[in-house]
Amino acid sequence: AFTHVFTFGPTFRAENSQSRRHLAEFYMVEAELSFTESLQDIMQVMEDLFKTATSTVLSKCPRDVELFHKYVAPAQLFFFFFSSCCRISYNEAVEILKQASQAFTFKPEWGCDLQTEHEKYLVKHCGEVPVFVINYPYDLKPFYMRDNEDGPQHTVAAVDLLVPGIGELCGGSLREERLPFLESRLQRLGLTDIYQWYLDLRKFGSVPHGGFGMGFERYLQYILGVDNIKDVIPFPRFSHSCLL
Repeated sequence: AFTHVFTFGPTFRAENSQSRRHLAEFYMVEAELSFTESLQDIMQVMEDLFKTATSTVLSKCPRDVELFHKYVAPAQLFFFFFSSCCRISYNEAVEILKQASQAFTFKPEWGCDLQTEHEKYLVKHCGEVPVFVINYPYDLKPFYMRDNEDGPQHTVAAVDLLVPGIGELCGGSLREERLPFLESRLQRLGLTDIYQWYLDLRKFGSVPHGGFGMGFERYLQYILGVDNIKDVIPFPRFSHSCLL
């Protein structure tokens, strides 16, 4: 068994979206950490990954980055290096959005997913610094995210990292390693047979663990200041772009 693992490769997305920050196929860095029971550990690795990768880009490709910051968008990534990240709960995020003077296309309500306009407002509200949003509603997230066993507003140990100009850059969680919790949730969702192999992984041995994914093209958008995600990938694939 390995304690810390990662993968970097193509990811496919079936949603019918043609926004400036979505692709049907994109690249993702995915990391998984064993023997962790704290979202703080996951958030620290997210932050370290971003800072280490960006430091390497700046040291090895300074002229390329300078070109983008000169002709495309002013530098913004340095906020991440010299400022502390803001940390708020999903509950706090919803209250901030409800009290905003700004009119949103999608009305913020507890139990609803945060839209791009909400994410960008939260970053602005926190001073244009990266924002960690933690503890999302139980019914909003996938079955494998760890139940916080709280109430009356039931949540899971999930975290999203929001950054200026983009919104969500990373998403992750502690994973549910407790077999009875997984069995109960999959049964309610009617997915027990489909995910029996997943249950077996926990049945025959597991440890507390967690992980996250970071969209590579969104990362490039952020550090280079590029507005449209289709401009940071050689062959962009998105809904209705490959008609046969």
